[in-house]
Amino acid sequence: MRRVTLKFIFGILPAIIFLLSSCHSAYEVTKIESTMVAIDSTWDAKPDAEAIALLAPYKAQVDSMMYRVVGTAEITMGKGAPESLLSNLVADVLRSAATQVLGKPADMGLVNMGGLRNILTEGTITCGNIFEILPFDNSLCILTLKGVYLKELFADIAVRRGEGVSGVQLLITKDGKLLRGTVGGLQVEDDKLYTVATIDYMADGNGGMTALPQAEKRECPAGATLRDLFMSYVEQQTAAGKKITSRMEGRITIADE
Repeated sequence: MRRVTLKFIFGILPAIIFLLSSCHSAYEVTKIESTMVAIDSTWDAKPDAEAIALLAPYKAQVDSMMYRVVGTAEITMGKGAPESLLSNLVADVLRSAATQVLGKPADMGLVNMGGLRNILTEGTITCGNIFEILPFDNSLCILTLKGVYLKELFADIAVRRGEGVSGVQLLITKDGKLLRGTVGGLQVEDDKLYTVATIDYMADGNGGMTALPQAEKRECPAGATLRDLFMSYVEQQTAAGKKITSRMEGRITIADE
């Protein structure tokens, strides 16, 4: 039986090789062209009734979640360098969220402007609004840094000409140089340890934050996404009868030249 099997295998192998070698298409790509397709209201002119009917139950379910009102914004809060109402608010939420790990707020809160994808307008706040502002699944990370690296972090922020910060005060130049940086109004000591509450994206050194991977310690609680933390903050403030607000505090200022 073994001899017959071997003869069969040796007999079929040449046929397989021949077939594979002959599977060559007579067609070749000679040119590739592309164009931008605007996704706007023109696509709504002739809606596909069958598709709408198919999606209707799913849309109803999503709408019931996204249109749920969770709070009220006292003022409109936008983003912008070197400091903004919305970035201040989100950085405050991150800094406070570190309490679940440290038992107290972190020394510093930090969020990147690029991670905030919309503004928070005055009036009702829905779940959908929060998803529009924070669409990414970035998670809370609490880093412990030596003061010497915290100074480097301040310099990284200066190069970016601002980010969302909490608990610190920075004075920078128009061309992105750090002139002064303090934590809670105090000068930074090189050998002292400081805690920074940020998101995993920045903790990995992305967004120009090259100092953050130098952390002595890194703690990222499971399931603590920035979006969920912000949602919880809004709901807690609402339960306490408070509106969501923010203010400009001179956390990052550009020196007059």
